[in-house]
Amino acid sequence: MTPPPPAPSISAGSTSVPLLEHTIGVALDRVVAAFPDREALVDLPSGRRWTYRELAAEVERVALGLLGLGLGPGDRVGIWAPNCPEWVFTQYATARIGAILVTVNPGYRTHEVEYVLRQAGIRTVVAVPDFKTSDYAAMLAEAGPHCPELRDVLLIGSPAWRELLTQGEEEAAERGGRDRLAAIGAGLSPYDPINIQYTSGTTGFPKGATLSHHNILNNGYFVGELCGYTEADRICVPVPFYHCFGMVMGNLAALSHGACVVIPAPAFEAVATLRAVAAERCTSLYGVPTMFIAELNDPGFAEHDLSSLRTGIMAGSPCPIEVMKQVVDRMGMRDVSICYGMTETSPVSTQTRAEDPLERRVSTVGRVGPHLEVKVADPATGDPVPRGTPGELRTRGYSVMLGYWDRPDRTAEAIDAEGWMHTGDLAVMDDEGYLNITGRLKDMVIRGGENVYPREIEEFLHTHPDVLDVQVIGVPDVKYGEELMAWVRLRPGAPELTAEALRAFCAGRIAHYKVPRYVHLVEEFPMTVTGKIRKVEMRERAVELLGLDGAAGVEHA
Repeated sequence: MTPPPPAPSISAGSTSVPLLEHTIGVALDRVVAAFPDREALVDLPSGRRWTYRELAAEVERVALGLLGLGLGPGDRVGIWAPNCPEWVFTQYATARIGAILVTVNPGYRTHEVEYVLRQAGIRTVVAVPDFKTSDYAAMLAEAGPHCPELRDVLLIGSPAWRELLTQGEEEAAERGGRDRLAAIGAGLSPYDPINIQYTSGTTGFPKGATLSHHNILNNGYFVGELCGYTEADRICVPVPFYHCFGMVMGNLAALSHGACVVIPAPAFEAVATLRAVAAERCTSLYGVPTMFIAELNDPGFAEHDLSSLRTGIMAGSPCPIEVMKQVVDRMGMRDVSICYGMTETSPVSTQTRAEDPLERRVSTVGRVGPHLEVKVADPATGDPVPRGTPGELRTRGYSVMLGYWDRPDRTAEAIDAEGWMHTGDLAVMDDEGYLNITGRLKDMVIRGGENVYPREIEEFLHTHPDVLDVQVIGVPDVKYGEELMAWVRLRPGAPELTAEALRAFCAGRIAHYKVPRYVHLVEEFPMTVTGKIRKVEMRERAVELLGLDGAAGVEHA
């Protein structure tokens, strides 16, 4: 008897729990009404903490202050800062007044932030004055004159920021500010754009994925549902707020369940994260695999009481199986979840569940989430391939972005006429609907959870006076998952280019995670007979070269 053919690689999530059909502002009002005295936010660096009632008061001050600046629905407000309470206040305040929050990567430099300010038409920027080696105030002062729509720069802690808060207090006390906020809120739709997140483009500058209340509030809610969150949970969030991982899977998952967000440090520090979990009795911990590896290998790991941990999320890049097992065994995160997605899908499309066997949780990215569909498609036809066959992973449903800001051409390339978001990732779906990510149709590199697109770096490196041509690829790396390697053709007569010299050229001009670690000097690139660069062959040769001398950082053809 002939066995039946494999089922098609298409799967739909449960619809038993309805989608949320309200705005983020309404979600905040509801959680305050339900859990006014539950702790909502803890910032360990400053020692400050807020209940939901207190958080709502801070959000109201910022929202009314922004209204006082003339901002309202549809206006773009940038935020450029590491993780801090003011980031959260600004996230919810912009949502309350219908302004669109544009999240800016803290690693950006002048060249990149100027592009975002101009492309999104940002009117107001909230930023910290500086952080680590980044002088945000100076970079904004340099970029500002080239950004005609930029009116206000509010540096957190500065007189301008304090004046904003004072104005908000006065609005609330004397001028019927609460009535004004309520009137604006009543006119907002869950389907309004509320957030723009820039994702690096395969050709040139980043594109602004535009997301609605409905997109991100529901994604945070259902991610939290699959983690089993309640108002008793305390979520340690060392991942950045500027990315969906922090602001959606962290802040909005907590908001929609009455849980508490704990900020261990402005940026990831392994020791600070372990201390935060222990001191605040966190039940959930987030991170990309690199973060968990750093925590597990911290010399003082055994000194921290992590017994409160129950769950958490690992996402951003593929997780090594041994690391996942240690997270369960040594950190006690028995219900830890693996998530897969992309900024353009708010971000999570698939997720492992607590009831999944450990083998599934360490070897797959789970099954499709509620109210979503995924399929593994033939890239040429769009038809689902048979289960067990690789193809391009595509997603459809509430989570798919509204589009790329002011880029209808790019939007049409990414979302087809049937509403499927083309992820560009290669995947395989098994008989039970679990997915494995096996590669990428495009050449995106995931370095420590950061999506890096070689084309953007190549265009920048082409500005080096000695570079004739350049190709950037990802090569395996134990710590970051992947590292960047630049294959360079030098101009005739140019001096030899070292990795150190290339890094010096990049320093302060592009984000640190985009700077290639390795340089490989060549006369020609491997090409197909039709003249296309063979990056697959480049990667294979790079692995061999680095295996011979991986520590040198410079290789010669």
